[in-house]
Amino acid sequence: MSPPPLSQQITFLYTENLEKSAQFYESQLNLKLWLDQGTCRIYHVCGEAYVGLCQTSQTQKVQGQQPNVIFTLVTQQVDEWYLYLQKQGVEFDKPPTYNEKYKIYHCFLRDPNGYLIEIQRFDFG
Repeated sequence: MSPPPLSQQITFLYTENLEKSAQFYESQLNLKLWLDQGTCRIYHVCGEAYVGLCQTSQTQKVQGQQPNVIFTLVTQQVDEWYLYLQKQGVEFDKPPTYNEKYKIYHCFLRDPNGYLIEIQRFDFG
C-alpha cells in the first residue's frame, strides 16, 4: 500500500518575538509572506516549501509545552495518512481534529527522535 500524496511542506519555528523574527525573514532573507494567521506567519521558501513563524505564548513557556520545531506535511488526505500510518504501527499524539482558530484539519505524531510531525490540510473555504 502506498502512502497518500503530499502537496506542500512547512517547517514551523517558534519565537518569543514574532515581529523581530518576521522582519528578519522578510527583510534579510527576502521571503514573501504567504499566509498571515495572526500568531503564525507562513513564508514561501521555494516550490511548495514554506517556513512558519509562530509566537510562543507565556502559557506555553510556563507549562513547559513550548515546541521548538514542527515538521508539517500538507495534504488533502489527512484521514488517509492517519489510517496508513496506524497500519504501519505509528502511535499518534493527537488524532485528526479541526482547529477553528487556524482553519486547519490536522493530527500529530513524533518521529523516533521525538520531533513533532503534523499532517494537515488548510480549510480556507
